[in-house]
Amino acid sequence: MLLSMTGYGRAIGSFGDKSIVVELRSLNSKVTDIKIRIPGEYRDKESEIRKLITDHAERGKVDINIDLQNSDGAAPVSLNEPLFRGYYLAISKLADELGLEKKDILSSIMRIPSVMGSQGNETDEEEWFVLRSIISEALEALKLFRQEEGKVIEQDLRLRIKTITDILDTVTPFEQERFVRMRERMRNNMEEVFGRENLDSNRFEQEVLYYLEKMDMSEEKVRLAQHCKYFLEQVDDSKLSAGRTLGFITQEMGREINTLGAKAYDANIQRFVVQMKDELEKIKEQIANVL
Repeated sequence: MLLSMTGYGRAIGSFGDKSIVVELRSLNSKVTDIKIRIPGEYRDKESEIRKLITDHAERGKVDINIDLQNSDGAAPVSLNEPLFRGYYLAISKLADELGLEKKDILSSIMRIPSVMGSQGNETDEEEWFVLRSIISEALEALKLFRQEEGKVIEQDLRLRIKTITDILDTVTPFEQERFVRMRERMRNNMEEVFGRENLDSNRFEQEVLYYLEKMDMSEEKVRLAQHCKYFLEQVDDSKLSAGRTLGFITQEMGREINTLGAKAYDANIQRFVVQMKDELEKIKEQIANVL
């Protein structure tokens, strides 16, 4: 089963007169990158929220937004009054000493970090239990979204792997034809240089054998077919995270396809190699979004 790194999950719950909305958005990323936007009331639980997301969302860039509203629909406002008073008294005193106007003091203080927000109180355990449940529900919705996206990616990957194996099968007839052409070309060239009557048949066969070994693509074809088979086995595997493994397999597939191109010595086979490379690049693009 494949999971897409792109996904969305949302869950709503309540605690007392508070309405809690949790939204999760994920994008592809090589590493785990979590960005959290939460009300000040839950700042003491930020590390636990981060761990909860890391354990369930695994790899990718994940944004979580927790929105908190009162029963009347208004967002709760938490004012750190002692801190506000302290700033106001200090700034007012300084303004009097310097003869400055005080009309902008209020708005200036409101922009100071920590004035608007939690005063550092710990979240009630009962409320944390509810919040954690809502986050878990949003994570489950994210997982379901990723599964649906993963099914689409899986279908595309299977089709492209089949295309590569089909192309690989069509190479064989052209491979045999180029041997015949190469042999005839070598004989004609050697007869022009040495003359037909002076051509050493044993030496000629040795030269032909040497180039046949250089042009032989049997090992590369077998290895590429095995890589394609292993790729599909990993797709069929029950584990949820296969993106890195599939990425490693495509690297090996790329090496074999490149070697086939180097040994082609035939315009038709080169064309097939280009087609396989094109399919492989599209596979890599899809795998970049697989968890």
